[in-house]
Amino acid sequence: MKGIWLENQTLQLRADLDTPIPAEGEALVKVVRSGICNTDLELLRGYYPYTGILGHEFVGIVAEGPDDLVNRRVVGEINASCGECRFCLSGQPTHCENRTVLGIVNRNGAFADYLTLPVKNLHPVPDNVTTNAATFTEPLAAALEIQEQVTISPEDKVLVVGDGKLGQLVAQTIALTGCDLLVIGRHREKLANLEARGIQVGFADSIKEGMFDRAIECTGNPSGFALAARALRPRGTLVLKSTYAGELSFDASLIVVNELTVIGSRCGPFDKALALLEQHQVDVTALIQAEFPLSEGLEGFKFAGRKGVLKVLLNNES
Repeated sequence: MKGIWLENQTLQLRADLDTPIPAEGEALVKVVRSGICNTDLELLRGYYPYTGILGHEFVGIVAEGPDDLVNRRVVGEINASCGECRFCLSGQPTHCENRTVLGIVNRNGAFADYLTLPVKNLHPVPDNVTTNAATFTEPLAAALEIQEQVTISPEDKVLVVGDGKLGQLVAQTIALTGCDLLVIGRHREKLANLEARGIQVGFADSIKEGMFDRAIECTGNPSGFALAARALRPRGTLVLKSTYAGELSFDASLIVVNELTVIGSRCGPFDKALALLEQHQVDVTALIQAEFPLSEGLEGFKFAGRKGVLKVLLNNES
């Protein structure tokens, strides 16, 4: 089968890959659509020493598995857990000590003709959700994880730093809380996407110290972190949604003196993400900037790596 293979920080489009054989409790999924994520780009830059097929945002059709799922469109949670370690037994499978992670840790990913995942990880796509929209389920779930970790009320002043792919999704989900929300970015055209949805937007020079109760950092760069931390009131909460390829230096005294709470945030609830898509409460397809067939996936990666580009999809149906 075809797939985009990462090894030694180099991508290859390979046509000699074996179609995966699902283990017990797993399903074989024919990939229909997949999305290039910032994490994929960071893996290419050396964020984590991964070798294998990249990709973790996908929509597919179950080729082999339970009768009630075969031939159905599905999306899949990316962490395959063991079910036996202390994190699994305490209801925290995304932190399973023995987990594999689709296209990231010891499990071939979605930029291929087929993938395998545990059946328990799969979620049917509602009929009224398009395949392109459903490709955003995983990052949308990650955005919703913030509200699983932090209470956000209409009385809160909330800052989202970053107008990229993740920042756009975080902003749309946070806006549903009715809080006093401001999104800071660097690109007028990206901020316009949010402004069109009634979300207040601006640039970094409009931020003064101590203005916000919650700040959510979605840029993955040190300047975004510093801005988010400075913007918080004493005892505010800083949520980190981005992975950092390099080391991060920061003013620890600011965190101590202001007694800030810093929270890392990763994977989230697929059921809630699919419900938002089904109810059309978020607009994700406006974020798609390009679509490439899988056979032109390397060109897709080059395009996705350009400064300012939002979502790039790979289409296995082309």
